[in-house]
Amino acid sequence: MTPLRDAILSVTAKLITDQGWQAVTMSRLAGELGVSRQTVYNEVGAKPQLAEAVVLAELDRFLAVVTAAFDEHPGDVLTAINAAVRGVLEFAQDNALLHAVVSATHGANTELLPLLTTHTEGLLDAAKAVVSRSLQNYELPLEQPQLDIAVDLVVRHVLSHVMQPSGSPADTAAAVTWAAAKMLA
Repeated sequence: MTPLRDAILSVTAKLITDQGWQAVTMSRLAGELGVSRQTVYNEVGAKPQLAEAVVLAELDRFLAVVTAAFDEHPGDVLTAINAAVRGVLEFAQDNALLHAVVSATHGANTELLPLLTTHTEGLLDAAKAVVSRSLQNYELPLEQPQLDIAVDLVVRHVLSHVMQPSGSPADTAAAVTWAAAKMLA
């Protein structure tokens, strides 16, 4: 990622957090960054591509939490899963950008929410890939097809709690860890 692209995504995230997606225009980004509108388009594409880039950049931050949790617990997969789930949910709880996207008014001009709710293929694939890669460091009693199913179930469940929490991060992490223990038994 180029420094300009990073700056565009950072300014975009701040605008979304402070004023909502409708406040984001290529002209405004160009003005904030002191570059031409065409430079912004050349770097990130049109507004739908910018929306996807913002979501994927934020996803990278969430997935760094997952990777760190597994790296910190190389000898205990269940402790790693618990730490990853809890870390992600705590990060989500305090994430102003996520809250701005999720709380967008129904029917508002937003291209971001569908990327988190209905058009999640890229997001799910990236999350499942990180979890699957992390699990390769453990001896697990599942064949790859069954492990893929378990990873899919856990990732989708955690994503649902990111979008609409129903308990504390600690309680949800404990429940997910319990389910993972049953799947890995």
